[in-house]
Amino acid sequence: MGSFISRPTKKPSAEKMSSSPLAFKHYAKAQSTFKPPLIANDNAFLGDIYSSEKVAPEAPISCGLYRLEPGVPLDYTYTYHEMKIILEGDFTISDETGQKVHAVAGDVFNFPKGSKIRFETEKGGLAFYTGQSKVS
Repeated sequence: MGSFISRPTKKPSAEKMSSSPLAFKHYAKAQSTFKPPLIANDNAFLGDIYSSEKVAPEAPISCGLYRLEPGVPLDYTYTYHEMKIILEGDFTISDETGQKVHAVAGDVFNFPKGSKIRFETEKGGLAFYTGQSKVS
């Protein structure tokens, strides 16, 4: 027999609820039209598409695109928690524990705060990320 997730019986306080409807944001064709700026070497590009830093400065969530072209690997130490999904191409992703993965479109990664990660690619790759960080 299955179980049910309990639902709160208490209504949220009026202070926490918005008195007017909140609209979602749409970023049409961002995967193909957004061009992240160069961040390292001549082949690593990263840029936020959106950040909640202005509306939630105590715990901002940012998201955007990361592109790596063939060439110099990118070594990165995470100062925040991040999730990443590979959209196009491929990456070789490794960490200081010795773990190494050949990542392809559809693969999802969790990078904990403090992890030291190396990104490499032979053909190039594009990924979408989201993390609890301020605007990059």
